[in-house]
Amino acid sequence: MDSFTLTAVGNLADNPEFVAKNNKSYARFCLLGNDYAGKDEDGIAREVTTSVWFVAFGATGEALARNARKGDQLFVEARVRANNWTDKQGEKQYDHSFIVAGFRFGAPGKIKREELDARREEENARPAAAVHGVGEP
Repeated sequence: MDSFTLTAVGNLADNPEFVAKNNKSYARFCLLGNDYAGKDEDGIAREVTTSVWFVAFGATGEALARNARKGDQLFVEARVRANNWTDKQGEKQYDHSFIVAGFRFGAPGKIKREELDARREEENARPAAAVHGVGEP
């Protein structure tokens, strides 16, 4: 049983980093989220940006690395795993990893929209005969 799971919604800070070695593969990525942080002295709303790093293993990591682009919105379900260790000075260190259990795409980011637009333009540029399989005699 997993003690803690979380659902995060945010935008990719950069393209996922994919690593494959020793028959194991994973993708690391960072999600950014903006939250309201009150108003400044002029009454203008302020935001604070929070970044959270995730890791996705196997087929899930491959799918993310292949299809996700910087700026894309992702809905991520993850397990929280504690990483505790003792450093070289003998001090206990505490950290957490967020292991992706599943994800869904939300709104595409700018890079993905540009890729989709280029693909549509390329398809529209093909002659109608080529699209419908009509060949010359």
